[in-house]
Amino acid sequence: MSKLTSSDGTSIAYNRRGSGPAVILVGGGLVDPATGRAGRAENAPLAAELAGHFTVYNYDRRGRAESGDTLPYAVEREIEDIEALIGDAGGSAHLYGLSSGGALALEAAAAGLPVDSVAVYEVPYSVGEYASQSWRDYSEALGTVLAEGRRGDAVELFMRLAGASEDDIVGARDSVMWPALEAIAHTLAYDAACLGDGLPPTARLATITQPVLVSTGGGNDFFEQAADAVAASVPRGERLTFEGQPHTVDPKAMAAVLERFLGG
Repeated sequence: MSKLTSSDGTSIAYNRRGSGPAVILVGGGLVDPATGRAGRAENAPLAAELAGHFTVYNYDRRGRAESGDTLPYAVEREIEDIEALIGDAGGSAHLYGLSSGGALALEAAAAGLPVDSVAVYEVPYSVGEYASQSWRDYSEALGTVLAEGRRGDAVELFMRLAGASEDDIVGARDSVMWPALEAIAHTLAYDAACLGDGLPPTARLATITQPVLVSTGGGNDFFEQAADAVAASVPRGERLTFEGQPHTVDPKAMAAVLERFLGG
């Protein structure tokens, strides 16, 4: 594991492996991708698959595991973290974002960072009034429980939003991973900020000039509609469905597609 310093002085921890064009992996909610010390290390298997063709940067977003967390939080600071990683990579890089990490990757490209291309998987933007209202309700409740220090309740809110059953939540609370999830529960507010009002930011997406791969697993209309909206908004969008894949996509399947899309 290595560390670099973002422009506001925050220490950002990352793992770098492989050789070739640089790819930065941006994790989603409750994911601690680089060290695996908290949450779900979802991007680590993908990093291993890509390392034969790319120099892969798998980092802890601020507030998670070994990375620092300078307050107050702003999405712009997370974009600066990606900019610092791009600098370490030599001045340009591809971005791959999972779930809400995909929203952050898209915001980084829209902000004008030297990004070669962007690939995202199942970005949870809200399309339609019902989905938008659910997002607003979640965001308001999340702010309340975090302000009161109720980290466990914040994790529960996130799990319900993601479709978990009450039995799933009880099982999670009884698991050895629960303390680690509570430890990074405050970063759920960071993911919420990356998604803004929940709607696809079509005006900003339209300014992205790089190629953008927008993919889903094909089993959830919520993610499919969001992906369709993103792909229709970016000038150089490519839409892809991995039939039968869950929200945690198979790393071998994703790596094969990224190798083709990113040109590794």
